[in-house]
Amino acid sequence: MSLFGDGLDAAVQKAFTRPAPKSAGAQMRYLVTQLKGTKAVAQLLRISQRTVERYVKGQIKKPRPDLAARMEREVKKRWQPQIRAKARQKAATTGGIVIDTRARIGYTAPIGSTDDARIRHLTVALPPQYAARLFDAQQAGAGDQQLQQIAAEGLREMYFQDGGRRAGSLEEVRFTDIERVEFDL
Repeated sequence: MSLFGDGLDAAVQKAFTRPAPKSAGAQMRYLVTQLKGTKAVAQLLRISQRTVERYVKGQIKKPRPDLAARMEREVKKRWQPQIRAKARQKAATTGGIVIDTRARIGYTAPIGSTDDARIRHLTVALPPQYAARLFDAQQAGAGDQQLQQIAAEGLREMYFQDGGRRAGSLEEVRFTDIERVEFDL
């Protein structure tokens, strides 16, 4: 499970104009149309082609919990790609992204200042350039560690340095022990 990647996906999914298919049959039919065949869906979900056909015909209605989770994840990954792209583009150019997190956050600063890391609950609006960096890194397949580093840089600039108005000598923000992180566009 990718905490930051899943959080970014959830933020983009809030922009959907229609709900994704809920029933197993509807999800399977959607995947068959998207991947242009039952064989490709069977390979994607690691089940037999005949099982896919049974879901499409409505002969099987209730999937195993692990299969249901894989189907839902694959449908949401492909659902409304144009709406998803517009939401990302808006966040990356004009809107920015809001990060709401509860984590241990500290920083490296010059001698004489208090830089002990402590649990903080922050809700910070990050400017569009950080939204663009987060989405670009996610598209490039970056892991949670890289996404966490980009978010930490955004928190350093917007929360600790207040856009350059204070703490100019702040070097690095440590963003660890993350209890939760949510994004909103």
